[in-house]
Amino acid sequence: MKITSLKVTPIRSRGLLLQIHTDEGLTGCGSPMNYEHGRTVERAILDMSEYLVGRDPRQLEDHWQSLFRSSYSRQMPILLSALSGIDMACLDILGKSLDAPVWRLLGGSCRDRFRVYGSAGGKSPEDYAESARKTVEAGFTALKITPFPEPVRYIDSPACIDRVVARIAAVRDAVGPEVDMALDFHRAVSPPMAKLILREIEPLRPMFVEEPTHPENVDALLEITRSTPIPIATGERNTTRWGFREIVEKKAAAVLQPDIRHCGGILEMRKIASLAEIHYIALAPHSAADPVGVAASIQAMASTPNFLIQEYGGGNGEGLFTEPLVFADGFLELPQGPGLGFEIDPDGLEEFRLKEWRQRSSRRHPEDNSVNDI
Repeated sequence: MKITSLKVTPIRSRGLLLQIHTDEGLTGCGSPMNYEHGRTVERAILDMSEYLVGRDPRQLEDHWQSLFRSSYSRQMPILLSALSGIDMACLDILGKSLDAPVWRLLGGSCRDRFRVYGSAGGKSPEDYAESARKTVEAGFTALKITPFPEPVRYIDSPACIDRVVARIAAVRDAVGPEVDMALDFHRAVSPPMAKLILREIEPLRPMFVEEPTHPENVDALLEITRSTPIPIATGERNTTRWGFREIVEKKAAAVLQPDIRHCGGILEMRKIASLAEIHYIALAPHSAADPVGVAASIQAMASTPNFLIQEYGGGNGEGLFTEPLVFADGFLELPQGPGLGFEIDPDGLEEFRLKEWRQRSSRRHPEDNSVNDI
């Protein structure tokens, strides 16, 4: 079997669909990271295609090592996004060639279904509460909110802290103690501000707090982790097992959140999970965009004993897959189909196709017009 061509299609919800075609009629699908740099990722995939075309897609580990080691800096996120999509698509082809789901090729499954979480948001506490109730009514038993709809100063006022806490408290009151509530700080606050807020919200018992500070400084994250009993999560911006090594060895987080679309792909996510497992750290994969990433994540998590929960961004493929993933009672069922467990609907792909690119935005403080992370 030989690869004949690679095709990239931008799709809604900040996604890219990679399709790898072969001379035996099998097509594999992957989801490279987009996030408004999709044209650059597409160019990287086309560059890598010069190596891949004419080669057997089932020689995946060899291709991964060759492409990974060929880059000047191995941790370049754009190149790893391209490589992640290629990894998924080649595994999809391998599974289809053997008429087996990818999870079976990875050692079988530790579970029959995967808990997923939805999202809620707004501006006022009432907005957040209403949005959270709708998420629970949609069938989720866990949700995540980002309680910072406006910029936060490096060290902000007590009134700012009170507003943040009020939004979180409103969600807890709306959904009750049976529903898990995760909080995404989304690196919007400084370490001292994060510690101030974490102390205030401990009684609300969040499942975890995600990215309470920038991921580049592991010691800053470790200081926050040691300051609170709330489980701290991070990892959506980290790539490969080497990018997670220091976090894991220092136990700077209780939950890792690699994104399969740029951490290195399915095989690399399993290696990250194994690294985390020996340090008793859980996996809650990030996937805030297209459904192909969700489908690939659960293939990797099927045989991962330290799996906690999966982000459900992009949904179950309704309208894009010929048969969507099965969602019920807050869980996705274990796919039984070959490869990644889905096929792309050509008409659905045209409907999902992104017509215009856009640049990822930032936001500014209204007081002085300085840039703030989002």
